[in-house]
Amino acid sequence: MKKLRFAFRYFNYLLKAGNEHSVHSPFVFDLLLNVIYVKTDYYVFKDIENIRQQLLNSDKTISYTSYGVNTNEKNAPQIKIKNLAKHSAKPAKYGQLLFRLVNHFQPAQVLELGTSLGISTAYLASANSKINVITIEGSKQLATIAGTNFKQLKLNNVKQVTGNFENVLPPVIDGCKSLDFVFFDGNHRKEPTLNYFNLCLQKANESSVFVVDDIYWSKEMAEAWKEIKNNDSVTITIDLFFMGLVFFRKTQAKQHFIIRF
Repeated sequence: MKKLRFAFRYFNYLLKAGNEHSVHSPFVFDLLLNVIYVKTDYYVFKDIENIRQQLLNSDKTISYTSYGVNTNEKNAPQIKIKNLAKHSAKPAKYGQLLFRLVNHFQPAQVLELGTSLGISTAYLASANSKINVITIEGSKQLATIAGTNFKQLKLNNVKQVTGNFENVLPPVIDGCKSLDFVFFDGNHRKEPTLNYFNLCLQKANESSVFVVDDIYWSKEMAEAWKEIKNNDSVTITIDLFFMGLVFFRKTQAKQHFIIRF
């Protein structure tokens, strides 16, 4: 039943989704042509995808806790790394979109909620070695694997924070002057997603970019996405189905776009 509802949401998205020819916002039009639809193959993509392939070939089993909850991993369910890499790591298409967004907007401070195996983090951090990337993960074992991947990729601009999001996110935010780019990928429930969004909103600025992952993953996420779009601070959103882009440009009229990607 869940798969059927998801398929219906995707079909509905396809019916509504447009492209650059249906967009009348110069800002969004430029973003589509110069960032979202670009297919440039940067050299770092191959290195990151090589890491992904290593993970897909790994038969190692770890204890896995999700939703940013740092529980006793000794009692947590067991999962093979290759299965986690297959089902949880962001596909190359979306990781490379994150890279292009960071490369385009050049944020000074990037925050990621949900490191997992570090694939999306690697795309974020590889876009510019001078930016600061903070990534938060609830699972100590996942954080350790991700850290090994960062070392292999020689990513020295990533700071890892491990722990329950509820505990570690507030002090992380307090320690940031601003949040120029935030990728929400650590929880797929409505209330926590909105809580994290509102916490990060405190340090957002007019140029900030927030990216919300899996906005139609469940009914709760669809509801969270709707509330985010209606937030008074939000002016522009771009719905790509598997991701939602959020902007706070005060000079722009409030508009919501559904774009085929």
